[in-house]
Amino acid sequence: MAEHDLTKTIIPYLDRHLAFPLLAHLAENSTFPDEDLQIAQYELAKGTNMFDFAASLFSNVWPDKEVPKEFDVKRQNAVSTNERLQQEAQAVLDVIENPDVAQALRQDKNQNLQYLKDNYNLTLEQITALYNFGKFQYSYGNYSGAADYLYHFRVLSTDNELNTSASWGKLAADILTGRWDVALDELNTLREAIDSRTSASLLAAVSAAASSSSITTSDPALVQLHSRTWLVHWSLFVYFNHPEGRTLLLETFLSPAYLNTIQTASPWVLRHLAAAAILSRKVAASSSSASPISTRVRHAIREVVKVIQTEEYQYQDPVTTFLKELYVEFDFEAAQKALAQAEEVVSNDFFLSPFRDEFLDNARYLISEAYCRIHQKIDIADLSDRLNLSREDGEKWIVNLIRETRMGADAKIDLEKNVIEINRPPQPVYQTVIEKTRGLALRTQAMGSAIGRGSVPNAHHQQPKSEAQPQAAVAQ
Repeated sequence: MAEHDLTKTIIPYLDRHLAFPLLAHLAENSTFPDEDLQIAQYELAKGTNMFDFAASLFSNVWPDKEVPKEFDVKRQNAVSTNERLQQEAQAVLDVIENPDVAQALRQDKNQNLQYLKDNYNLTLEQITALYNFGKFQYSYGNYSGAADYLYHFRVLSTDNELNTSASWGKLAADILTGRWDVALDELNTLREAIDSRTSASLLAAVSAAASSSSITTSDPALVQLHSRTWLVHWSLFVYFNHPEGRTLLLETFLSPAYLNTIQTASPWVLRHLAAAAILSRKVAASSSSASPISTRVRHAIREVVKVIQTEEYQYQDPVTTFLKELYVEFDFEAAQKALAQAEEVVSNDFFLSPFRDEFLDNARYLISEAYCRIHQKIDIADLSDRLNLSREDGEKWIVNLIRETRMGADAKIDLEKNVIEINRPPQPVYQTVIEKTRGLALRTQAMGSAIGRGSVPNAHHQQPKSEAQPQAAVAQ
């Protein structure tokens, strides 16, 4: 599934330390040759202060070559630099960790700085030592220490640019140490900073903190787009590890500003947006007033399908194709094939692989839900085939589905005939007219799609490609 791997696409939008887990995941899956992955890891490591790690990678890749002596020189320089920065930072920490000082500090940072200067001769330049030491700690892999120093710096500093840079650094450190609740708070803080600032200089500071390359444009809108693009990619670590992450991802990514960012600068993130919508669908459908779900999450599938249709000319994969075939083409056979491919894609995706079983369960729920809307009597064996399940597993899965969801109120299983009968309760006459009209439109569209596929061989698979070319040309 290397053709569907997004690692090479995502890494340019990450800090080099955040890229190491992605490469380690590829090594576990044997997606690419081990030597290529070790070279990629070496290229990342040699740009950090993790010299021992870089030297070991060099020996693994080129066992016949001697490790460059520059590693020893850099290691000695790093040790001396670490000692100097530690002394400078400790002098500040000794003051602010004093209980009397902690009680005297207030919300106003300028007032705090004046108090520290008058009583302890601490200046903003000295406080910056916390930032420098935290950044250095991060560079050689002491992420928990880096997070602590950057936090203390941000509490006192009034330098907006350094505060923003410290926020990016602390977010990365919290991600790499697996502190997901804290990382979510940092993510929200950064998002508010990016969304609220319109000054080109401040926005440039946001992006420069996240990127090793400088911003070449002074247009605030473009700089803000760049910053949001980075935030979207970093947020995937948080949203696919935090317990409530998938719901929060939908809330964020389906908001107009970030949906525009995805469509404009990172359409490949549609895979993760579509997966989050699928993962949240069963919960949203079975939610009650005791556990309310927002309208955006409840209708996430519908919104995501619209975006998939719009952006199909520049990005598509089995995950997005599954939703398109199911909700646009109403082609259950094609959706079945796309789901089988999507299972492999999800299994190999760094962010989605832990949710493979949950993804398949929710995807089958979507197929069942759509199938039951069109039919009133359903053959269990036929539905099991469409769910990529054996007859026995399909029967068990369908029974559990009816018990666990709202379908249980309308569906009954006839074991003798091996069918499911959908008996929807009677509705008021006006609601009946609305539902029948809606169902008529759905059935008409499904019949039209089926007739089109039957009359024109392979048209279903050829048409999107022919349409994609002029759209892509216009986009370019």
